[in-house]
Parts: sequence; structure tokens; C-alpha cells
Amino acid sequence: MAARPAARLTMHRAAALLLIALPCAAPAAPGQEIPLRAFQDAINHWQSGHGTDYPRYRPDQYREIADNLVLLQHRGGGWAVNQDPQRILDDRARAEVVAAQATAGGSFDNRNTHTQVAYLAQAFDRSGDPRYRQAAVRGLDFILAEQIPACGGWPHSVPSRTAYHGHVTFADDVTSGVLTTLRRVQQDPVFAFIGADQRARVDRAVHQGDACVLRLQVRQGDALTLWAGQYDPTTLQPAQGRRFELPALVVDESVGVVRYLMSIPDPSPEVIAAVDGAMAWFQAHALQGVRLETFEATPEQFQHHRSTIDRRLVDDPGAPPLWGRFHDLRDSTVVLANREGERVARFDQVPRERRTGYHWYGTWPQALITTDYPRWQQRLARTGAR
Repeated sequence: MAARPAARLTMHRAAALLLIALPCAAPAAPGQEIPLRAFQDAINHWQSGHGTDYPRYRPDQYREIADNLVLLQHRGGGWAVNQDPQRILDDRARAEVVAAQATAGGSFDNRNTHTQVAYLAQAFDRSGDPRYRQAAVRGLDFILAEQIPACGGWPHSVPSRTAYHGHVTFADDVTSGVLTTLRRVQQDPVFAFIGADQRARVDRAVHQGDACVLRLQVRQGDALTLWAGQYDPTTLQPAQGRRFELPALVVDESVGVVRYLMSIPDPSPEVIAAVDGAMAWFQAHALQGVRLETFEATPEQFQHHRSTIDRRLVDDPGAPPLWGRFHDLRDSTVVLANREGERVARFDQVPRERRTGYHWYGTWPQALITTDYPRWQQRLARTGAR
């Protein structure tokens, strides 16, 4: 999982809920703009490495954006991670993209590949351009082919180029994001073009994926808790991602897993128990009376990002609940580490490069607790499921 750009760390989740806004862009024609929020993570990463001073298509230019997605797709059906689909390609960039089409595999990291399939399906629905349908079908074939047989989840990237790329991955919403798109294939008329054989494969993949999600929810004693960021595909035990991502409960992406489970129209008792268990954990392990403070600091250039700020935890009795990104698999204490993979006890022991280059604390479950979970409970009560 590529490190998130430091300048955008505190805004990442909020930005993910917004469409891309371009200064001075003409208003989109009614019905022309296909939401791009699913690509925000990839765009942030692209701009972190390449800057923002380059020409881009407006969000309403969905044909041009879809053309980019077709061009960026590998022949095997996948996509490389961290591309900006709004980038206007000059002749040199276009030649590089065409040459990269022969690259094997693709990535599901940073909400990748399933997002391209969903966008292309919407572009085909609006335009009737068969190239978009063909690219979506090939992308869906790639997704189905890469489901990990031992469990039913999805890997970070294929082919695996690191120790963790082949793990069953929940980090960066890999497995929950793919399953969300596959359920759209089952239910959304925009995917009506999917043939019977491929649709049957989707049904099997969703069934296996749901079983994987339920199987991998971590237990502490008899209590269901959250999910780890990744799992060994053979042993199905929580595993390490990058060196500073120790095996642990992962709060941010467990919120995504819970949202996925709550989206299931007719949840089984096992799904209901999984959601209830995770919600009980979120509420029991919120950090109270402490606030994450960001403040200006002497600019410093690191290998992966430049930082003009620093972060610290401060006591604040009026602060909203806070959670660690990672919590211990056994006792649910917050897990912090340096880039070398050594666990440290306090946030101020995390070097500034990692303090400002990674999400260690956040309020991710708050909307689930205050809004989404109560609504879900009400829906179950109305349908008699609870």
C-alpha cells in the first residue's frame, strides 16, 4: 500500500466524499458527470508524485475520462495503481501508456480496478460505446480470476512484488471494495450488459467473499472484533503489510467492511452478528479526552514526502472520540511503529517522517456509531430481521 501524501492526510476521508473540483471549469451539463470520488485516493497519490500543474479533463467530460481508462487498462484486464484518469495525455504520455498495456497483472490497492470497472459501466450506459463495455467485462474477468481460492478475498496486487502483495487484503478497502462493486453487478441495471456466465461467476465470488469476510473477523475470546489489514493466504492468520504496518486490527478499513456488510439487503444472522460485534468494539475502544493536533513546523524533505507540519496528541476533555489506525490483536491497545517495524509505546516516539506521512489516529467510526448503525438497526427492525 503506497504511503498517503502527507499534505492530504487529514483530508483524505472528507475528500473521498467529494467530486473532483477544477478551478474555473465550466458547470457540468445535467446528467453528464459521472462521480469521480472513488478515484480520489489514486489522484492524490499521482499528484503527490507529479504535482498538480498539468492539464486535466473536467468531471463532465466522461467520454474522455472513460477513453483514458480504456487506454490505461492492461491487456490482461487489470490497471496499475495510482493513476489520474482525468489527466490529458500528450503524445509522449500516450505512447508510454500504450507500451504499459503489455504489463502483466494489476493492483487492487488504493481502491483500484473495481472503481474503473464501475466507471466504465456507467460510461457505457450513457454512451453505448462498446469499447467501454468490453473494457468493463475484461476488468471484471480480471477481478474474478484473482479471487484468492483459500478464502475468497482479494490480494493487494498481482503479480506479487513484495512479501505482502499476495496477502488477503482489507487495507485500503481492497476486499470490501471489490465485493461492493460485485454486488452492484448483481443489483444495478447499469450492469445489465453482463452475460449470464459471467454473472454466475460474480454470484459465486460474492458468496465466497462474504464467507471470507465473516471467517476472518478477529475474535478476542468469545467476542467478535474487527479485521486485520491483511492475512496470510495459506494460514489465514493476520499478517504484516509494510514494515511499519504490524499485524493488528485495522480501524479505518474495518469501517468499510462494516458498511459493506450493512449494505447486504437480506443479512444472515452471521452478518448481523459480525456488524454488532464490530460496533461493540468501536464503542468500547474509543479514546476519550485526547485530541490529535496538527501544527506548523520547520519544513523537512523526506524520501516519500515533504512536511511543513507536525502532529502530537494533546489532552482535551472536550475532544470527540478518537481511535488508533491499528489496535492490538489481543488486548486492543493502540499499535504504533517506526518505519523499521519496531513497535513504540507513544506517538511522540514515532519519527516525524511517519507521524506526518501516515494516518495513525482518526475518527473513522464516528458516523457509523451516530448515524449509520442506528439506521441499519431500524431497517432490520422494520423487516423483522431483528
